[in-house]
Order: sequence, then structure tokens, then C-alpha cells
Amino acid sequence: MMGNALGFFRLSGDARSTSNSIALAKMRAASVFGRVRLYADLSTNQFHLETFDKTTSTWVVEGGTTSLSQRVRFGFAPVGSAPPNTTAAINQAPTCKSNAVPPADIDNTACIIFNSRGTPIDSNGAPNNLGALYLTDGTAVYGVTVSATGMARTWRTVASATPNWSPE
Repeated sequence: MMGNALGFFRLSGDARSTSNSIALAKMRAASVFGRVRLYADLSTNQFHLETFDKTTSTWVVEGGTTSLSQRVRFGFAPVGSAPPNTTAAINQAPTCKSNAVPPADIDNTACIIFNSRGTPIDSNGAPNNLGALYLTDGTAVYGVTVSATGMARTWRTVASATPNWSPE
């Protein structure tokens, strides 16, 4: 029973930390009057904020990197559908783009980007609502979704092929 409780605290805490970082990215974008993204490395299970430097046209890491807890990883298997009224299909946020010219996809990453108005955008600057990060420990799945207005919401379901998403 103690192991189950610790697992719950790890996963739910990591979901809250991810949600808080998304909110921070949105606020930071407004405060610097520019673009800020939450960069998630899906292979190392870490994330951090990056600010777009307009003078050099590059993404610059801001602050430290956060690692997910032991046994928690980015993923959503075996869940097959997204939370209601979010995205059409369940998937991590779009792949991050490199600083290269032209920008290239960075494998095993997911980025949620905000403009200075707090609106989620794609890598070309067009508004979108594709921002979602999913975390799992194999027993439950948490999803942190971002709406077209920039509102982040956290969801939870047990890890099964037929999810029953509930807001957290």
C-alpha cells in the first residue's frame, strides 16, 4: 500500500510540476514580450524553459532542468484517446525545432510554445491548440493540455485502452 501511495505522489507531483512550468512559460513570454517554450526531452524524461533570442534567432535555455521522478516517464500507452474537448488524437506536443537554418526537428522532444500574448503557437508562429504532455508510471496517465486560449488543464486516467479522463 505504501508503494502505491508513493507512486501516486511521484506521478501527480510530476504532473503538477509540468503544469506549473507550462504556466511559467506563458507568463515569461508575456514578461519578455517574446516567445518562450517548454522543451521536453522524451528520451531522458527531463524538461526546461527556453526563450527565443530575437537578435540571434536562437532558443536559449533559461533556468535549470527538471527531471521526472523515478518510474515516471513521458508517455500515454496503452491509453488510446485524448481527454474530452482537447485534441482530436492523443499525442505529445509537436516536436521541438533546432536553431539551425532552416530549423530541423529534434528527435524525441516535445515543445509547447507561447507568444507574448500567452497564446500557444506552432514553430512558425501560427496559433494552435496542439499542446499536450502526457506522463505515466504504467498504472495511471496524467495529461497536461493547453487550450487555444493558453489555459493549461491537468487530467488523469488509469492506464487502460478505454480511458476515463477526469480533470484534476
